[in-house]
Amino acid sequence: KKYDGLDGTELAISESQERMAVVLDPKDVEKFIAASAEENLEATPVAVVKADPRLTMNWRGDRVVDISRAFLNTNGVTQTAQARITAPDPDGEYRTAIPSGLAVIPLPQAFEENLERLEVASQKGLVERFDASIGAATVNMPYAGKYQLTPEEGMAAKLPVGAGETDDVTAMTYGFIPGISRWSPFHGAAFAVTTSLSKLAAMGVDPFRARLTFQEYFEKLGTDPERWGKPFGALLGGLLAQAELKIPAIGGKDSMSGTFMDIDVPPTLISFAVTASDADQVVSTEFKKAGSTLVHVTAGVDEDKIVDFEQFRTNMAKVIDLTAAGKVLAADIITEGGIFAAAVRMAAGNKIGADLSGASDAALRNIDCGGLIIEIDASEDADALFAGTKYEIIGKTVEEKVIKAEGKEFDLEKLIAGWTAPLESVFPTKAKEDDAPIKAYEFKERNIYKPAIKIAKPRIFIPAFPGTNCEMDSKRAFDRAGGDAVIQNITNMDPQSLDESIKKMVENIKQSQIIMIPGGFSGGDEPDGSAKFITAVFRNPAVSEAVADLLENRDGLMLGICNGFQALIKLGLVPYGKITDMKDDSATLTYNSIGRHASCLVHTRVASVKSPWMAANEVGDIHVVPVSHGEGRFIASDELIAQLAANGQIATQYVDPDGVPTSDIAYNPNNSNQAIEGIFSPDGRVFGKMGHSERIGRNLYRNVPGNNDQKLFESGVKYFG
Repeated sequence: KKYDGLDGTELAISESQERMAVVLDPKDVEKFIAASAEENLEATPVAVVKADPRLTMNWRGDRVVDISRAFLNTNGVTQTAQARITAPDPDGEYRTAIPSGLAVIPLPQAFEENLERLEVASQKGLVERFDASIGAATVNMPYAGKYQLTPEEGMAAKLPVGAGETDDVTAMTYGFIPGISRWSPFHGAAFAVTTSLSKLAAMGVDPFRARLTFQEYFEKLGTDPERWGKPFGALLGGLLAQAELKIPAIGGKDSMSGTFMDIDVPPTLISFAVTASDADQVVSTEFKKAGSTLVHVTAGVDEDKIVDFEQFRTNMAKVIDLTAAGKVLAADIITEGGIFAAAVRMAAGNKIGADLSGASDAALRNIDCGGLIIEIDASEDADALFAGTKYEIIGKTVEEKVIKAEGKEFDLEKLIAGWTAPLESVFPTKAKEDDAPIKAYEFKERNIYKPAIKIAKPRIFIPAFPGTNCEMDSKRAFDRAGGDAVIQNITNMDPQSLDESIKKMVENIKQSQIIMIPGGFSGGDEPDGSAKFITAVFRNPAVSEAVADLLENRDGLMLGICNGFQALIKLGLVPYGKITDMKDDSATLTYNSIGRHASCLVHTRVASVKSPWMAANEVGDIHVVPVSHGEGRFIASDELIAQLAANGQIATQYVDPDGVPTSDIAYNPNNSNQAIEGIFSPDGRVFGKMGHSERIGRNLYRNVPGNNDQKLFESGVKYFG
């Protein structure tokens, strides 16, 4: 139940209960319940379909619902309302209006302060709270470039497959500019549609193959015709755009309750555009190199201040053709803050500057719904490439970290600082750094020991605990490397199911050569530290004995990533190599010092090759690996860290893009002591690390440069060969 205390009738009519219903043939019910139990899900028969055309429900012996099917078919009572659409003020058009306060200050200062408006400011600290790489399918990370500062305009993720590879992707964008919708719900909805489609085109994805879905959110309407006119006007604006572009909305979600006392939400219709494409066609937003040509493509507006749909169609078709031909290096839309803000966003990721001397003052600051900035190679003939479109060459990218506009030169680092500052107190991207000097550890001696029994296709046991979400990614990584990975769901709905899971787990360990504890949020990340349930299960005497036999008698390996690393630490398997009790001075993993979840790509440097897991690496190798955790800060005493370093047990460290170990939260997202990202057991056969090395594959993270594959899984498999 979503709410406690509901009676039977309230439960029956509530639309928001946390449940899912399926309809089954009676002969399949027991089989379905058994399959649910294997997934640790509760399944209960609650109703029977009968020929009698009435819905009846009983609760505690009383009949609480008895309704005719014919009544249900009416879809409720028909209601009517009067709607009056108020014409927008032509002089108050938000799209071209100068924001309050900026019109009375000098132009250079206005450009800088415009970046600090909430409508324009970076949302990086908010976005990184959400796991962007789960499923090992992300084509473009939310933030692009070497410094991961340029925001992407949409999501592109490969379709999930259990085995093999695919380059088929789904792409999704959204469009909504609140200021325009406040001015005119009609225009706001029409521009929401064109904005969502423009973002697809900027990604290199054909917008004319898209389908739309709308999310609406309006104030309480009552009986006021002018209030009713706002959703009605938005409906007409959205419908106009669909009809002109011949792209339908096939679903939606309405929320007609956006009023609290005397506070109303702005009229809101958000357009989501979804379609399919190929991973290698997806373009990212960050500037790629200095010396490129920058082109502004615009559709313009007609006399009613609506996008010129004919020109929009021509422009978008041309952009997709150029993308398919490999001519588009980067592209972004022009929304709040105009071309100037778009250029700062595009410049931030790789800190490549821009000369915008060809852009007018109005274009530099105005919203251009349906407009794009496109980076092309300087050797290309822009006039030939963009023939038939409405465009202008606005400048070029430059090596210097500056943005040049209106005869002024703006320091890019200062612009980025202002752009990222407004939400820092709410969604932080910075934290106090560790004052201790950080060493770059090196241990080049390899453990060349090999198991007595060689196995061409070792078996990898992957236990999936409640909350685990990386088991499939881990299995695919091991299978791709030539192993035979087996997943077991650990069920704990009742003591009997847990006992049976533990018995099966022991048998799986006995039949395997590698144990992999995958990442996730075990038990919802229990209070006082995550992975407690995983640890409790592994401390079961039978499981503990099976693990000891694997490591001590059968030369086996263990790997724990993220939540799995937390379990290995709490068990003592790292750094001690065996299950032990935690002590006051034991190493541990605790909350990120930034105080929030961190999801991004990190640079990690190989510090030791003592482990079989590092057989394919050399000390100093740098990899770009996804992280996604809230408790990943490695803490240990100076004495223990010194011991680990001397014994070659410090496996990997967080480093900046230049390969230097750091406590800078931008590159060490949890502020781990000595920038430690992963550690080994004394002989290197047990490896625990925070970065999701299993989230690898073709055409992933295309917008952040670097080598993603640490070859851990190949090395683990080859150890037995």
